[in-house]
Amino acid sequence: MAIPGLRGTEHIGFTVPDIDEADDFFVGVIGCERVYSLGPYRDDTGTWMVDHLNVHPRTVMRELRFYRCGTGPNFEIFQYDSADGQRRQPRNSDIGGHHLGFYVDDLDAALEHLRSHNVRILGEPTASSRYSEGQRWVYFLSPWGMQLELVSFPNGKAYEKDSPVTLWHPVRPTE
Repeated sequence: MAIPGLRGTEHIGFTVPDIDEADDFFVGVIGCERVYSLGPYRDDTGTWMVDHLNVHPRTVMRELRFYRCGTGPNFEIFQYDSADGQRRQPRNSDIGGHHLGFYVDDLDAALEHLRSHNVRILGEPTASSRYSEGQRWVYFLSPWGMQLELVSFPNGKAYEKDSPVTLWHPVRPTE
């Protein structure tokens, strides 16, 4: 049974080491729009931070910024001063590993754009097979090492021919 009233993903939140660097990247390279920011927030005596965010109670949320990126979920980007230290960026193979996938109409044009901004591209584009045939994708890294992906399948994916349910698609956000 689903959560009552579930509509979809409203935002994805992640923490970066330098919020200004992240802003430059997500606005200037990716093309997102910054909507608003909040912070700082600290709780010097209570347990709000651990009770609500599961972080050390003396951690300071220096700033958070909300972004809109096309027709996908919003991004909530944080910078913290962690009272008990910070861990490295997880790899895809680590528990909690993740990446953000950006759909583009023209993968080759998008790659050229990233290269013109000296973004590190991981390998060459991969043409998917089986259920994902028709899709091409490639990973790239943010300046602080966060894994991101470009993906494109302008003529659809093979699974769509026979499936009664299709995955959400940013080109057809209401289908």
